[in-house]
Amino acid sequence: MKNDVAITIKNMSKDFIIYADKANTLKERIVRFSNNKKEVRHILKNINLEIKKGETVALIGVNGSGKSTLLKLITKIIYPTSGSIKVKGKLASLLELGAGFHPDFSGRENIYFNASIFGLTKSEIDSRLDDIIAFSELGSFIDTPVRTYSSGMYMRLAFSVAINVDADIILIDEILAVGDQRFQEKCMNKMQELKKMGKTMVFVSHSKEAVEFLCDRAVWINNGEIQKDGKTEEVLKEYIKVCG
Repeated sequence: MKNDVAITIKNMSKDFIIYADKANTLKERIVRFSNNKKEVRHILKNINLEIKKGETVALIGVNGSGKSTLLKLITKIIYPTSGSIKVKGKLASLLELGAGFHPDFSGRENIYFNASIFGLTKSEIDSRLDDIIAFSELGSFIDTPVRTYSSGMYMRLAFSVAINVDADIILIDEILAVGDQRFQEKCMNKMQELKKMGKTMVFVSHSKEAVEFLCDRAVWINNGEIQKDGKTEEVLKEYIKVCG
């Protein structure tokens, strides 16, 4: 892997097996074992992608094209059926709203819980706690259980933790679509700041404006394959022409 490359994906494919009649008990599994029909769905097909350190790359495409699956593969939440994915650097991800949070813990407790997953020690979290809480704008809600949070509050807390763990690579999957417009703009400005600091970012979004604002490069994924990879303006123009 080259020194200036953060993410390398080679000949990577991902399949999911869908069973027509899912068994709920061991007995049903045994009875239906030989008769149960299954379908192999090819979600991503022969993906080859290289993202350099400091690049901010948008993944665009219609729903179901494989964008979110690709981010999960990079994060190693799931693994490829074939091919390889190599990541160089500390990684933070915002893939699913509330993922990594314990619903019965307070926001403050979840900061420690979530940040430790990203590899921070207690003393490191202690030193960043005030900044995380301040950016989240949760105020007194920081000490209430996160199960009482709205989707916007979840996003505020998750984003605040992710940007304060000092990751080299940040993956974001449409989470910024929730919450109020003012806080979304605050997040986008923070991501521009991280971009200037040389962080590598991979950003999934359906917002043309957000992609244009943040990303110099876009990768259009269509039916599990890379349709076009290049400058944001050129890729968006082609994507809009085909998909509207």
